[in-house]
Formats: sequence, structure tokens, C-alpha cells
Amino acid sequence: MDIEILGPLDVRLDGTSIVPSAGKPRQILALLALRAGRIVPVPVLMEEIWGDRIPRSAQTTLQTYILQLRRRIDAARPGSRRPAAKDVLSTRFGGYQLSEPVGRCDAGDFQRLTAQGSAALERGEAGRAAELLGSALGLWQGPALVDVPTGSVLATEILGIEEARARAIELRVEADLRLGRHSELIGELRTLAARHPLHETFHAQLMIALYRSGHTWRALEVYQQLRTTLVGELGVEPSGRIRTLHQQVLNGSQDRPLSNSHAGHAYELDLTRP
Repeated sequence: MDIEILGPLDVRLDGTSIVPSAGKPRQILALLALRAGRIVPVPVLMEEIWGDRIPRSAQTTLQTYILQLRRRIDAARPGSRRPAAKDVLSTRFGGYQLSEPVGRCDAGDFQRLTAQGSAALERGEAGRAAELLGSALGLWQGPALVDVPTGSVLATEILGIEEARARAIELRVEADLRLGRHSELIGELRTLAARHPLHETFHAQLMIALYRSGHTWRALEVYQQLRTTLVGELGVEPSGRIRTLHQQVLNGSQDRPLSNSHAGHAYELDLTRP
């Protein structure tokens, strides 16, 4: 079984897609695929489909959706090609499970490449890190599960996946900054800062790229915009990390890098140009 969730949903058996066109069965398959090899309890599936307004017929309707998915599995493996659908999408105590061994999963590949890229960055191998993280991000074909209706359960799962994507972008940009690709990053970072107006790291990286490219006043503008947004929307000042960066830009600091911990990794606010 091959699973793709980093964009449109696709679940394939022997090269044949088993993704239904109807919204609710597609939701169920997406949740089962995200948790392939693990039991998804019936109450969780019901919460995803109906939220807190679960109808009396929910149990019967859910079983109908499962039957529809099993029919698609049977169609993907005609004749004597087994295991049977009920063994691929198996009933477990209190829930259901995709039990077919997973051959390729884009989300799993993304996690593996991101971890390898992060480790390379920590070792100081910026070029290798940029390559690995670029490959990880290249697996994305759009927002996660972009073509699947989402209830509260899937929405939470997608939020975590998208946060992992943002973290991978942070690391890849950091690797590129270490490689001196400041000017090339400015356009991308402006877009990221606009899409994530409260994201301090993207703003900090944009400030660094601008400063190293000789645009000090633009770097200061980025800080002021971030501060205005944070104060206006959340009533908080920027963190000490980015305030220190702002002061370094103001001073035209040529000091050694300021290192700070961010999500378990060292993030260097280095204003000096290589």
C-alpha cells in the first residue's frame, strides 16, 4: 500500500487508487491512512464525520462507509489476489485499522528527510542539510489533504503536519543563510512573512537576509511590522531573541553570532556577512 497525504489524498493498492469520490468515506480513509497500522476507534471516526451532532443512525451509516471502502479494495485486487478487503481494512475491538503493510508514504519520507537534514545542520553541514531539506519539502504537492473534507480530528492532524512543514522551511532557510544565499532568499522570505504574520522566525530570517544584502532600513521595517502585528493582535511584544536581533541591526553589529535555542535546534542570528 502506498499513501500520499502531502497534497491530494491518494491510497493505492498494487498501483490502483482506492480513494472514493464521496466526501465522508474519503474522510474516513484519510484518517485511517494517517494512522495506518493503528486502530482508529469508532468514536473518533464518528467525531470526525459528525462532530458533536452524532445521529442515532451513526453506527449503521459508519458501517456502510466502511463497506464502500472495502468494495474499492476488492476492486483493486480482483479474482484470487488476496488478502481480502476485510483483512486490509480490518475490524478491531472498538474500531477499524488499515492493516496492509505500507510500502511508501510521503509523510513518512518527509519526516525521515527532515530529521536527516536537521541532523546535518547541527553537524555544520549546511550544503547537505539544504539538499535533504529541499528534498523533503519537494514531496509536498499542496496543503496536506487538500481535497478531503475535514472535521475536528483531521483538522488537528493537518495542523501538526503543516507545522512540521513550516519547521522544515525554517531549517532549510537557515541552511541557505549559512551558505550565503541571502539575496536569493529575500523574495521567498517576504512571502513567508506575509503568509505567517505572527511567525517570528520567518521575520528574523528575512531581517538577516536583508541586512546581509545591504538593506538595513528594510530589515528594520520588517521588525516594526512584526511588532505592530504582535501588539495589535495579541497584545504582546516580540520575544527577546528578535528584539536582540533588532538592536544588532540598529547598531550595525559585527559581533560574533548570537545563538539561541529554537524548537530544540540552535538558531544563529548572525549579522556578519561571510
